[in-house]
Amino acid sequence: MKSTPGHTPGHQSLFVKLPRTGPVVLSGDLYHFPAERTFGKMPSGEAERGQTAVSRQRLEEFIKINKAQLWIQHDMVGYRKIKLAPEYYE
Repeated sequence: MKSTPGHTPGHQSLFVKLPRTGPVVLSGDLYHFPAERTFGKMPSGEAERGQTAVSRQRLEEFIKINKAQLWIQHDMVGYRKIKLAPEYYE
């Protein structure tokens, strides 16, 4: 679990190392859409508090160091590409 406050005070993102898929970070609500990551955008309330920007920067560094994939839960385009039950990731 990675502490990523901003969206909510106790928000966390999950990091897993899967034997065949490799390292993956599940962002929870840290990012809502891939464009937020691409363009550095975030909801105004989160931007004003400043915590989301810090959490995103720390998580981006973590992702780079660990060569992890970032899975954004609200990404509908990405969602259509992932395996769903009964398929699975190893």
